[in-house]
Amino acid sequence: MKSLLLAVCLSLLAAEAQAISRYNSTSMSCDEVQARVYGEGAVILRYRSTRDPSLPLYGRYVSDRRFCSHDEVTETKFVPAADTRSCPVRECVQVDPDDFFIFRRRR
Repeated sequence: MKSLLLAVCLSLLAAEAQAISRYNSTSMSCDEVQARVYGEGAVILRYRSTRDPSLPLYGRYVSDRRFCSHDEVTETKFVPAADTRSCPVRECVQVDPDDFFIFRRRR
């Protein structure tokens, strides 16, 4: 029993932390931004506001819906990159089940 407990404790110490990577999108090309998002599954991208350059903005962008909560879907958003102002990436957004009124039964 002691050896099993020791093995469990050692495995917990050896496990990697699944931290999310943070990148500055304006220091990479659009292809690099998309490669990081799709390669890692989910990343945080930082960039400066176009209206107020002193305001930093950030967001969590994902490769597909697997990285979203059960009540979220992916939506295409655009972030600035070094070579373009609008690099398409996906972001998780909450969805209201009542928005899908087409699929509801009429009474």
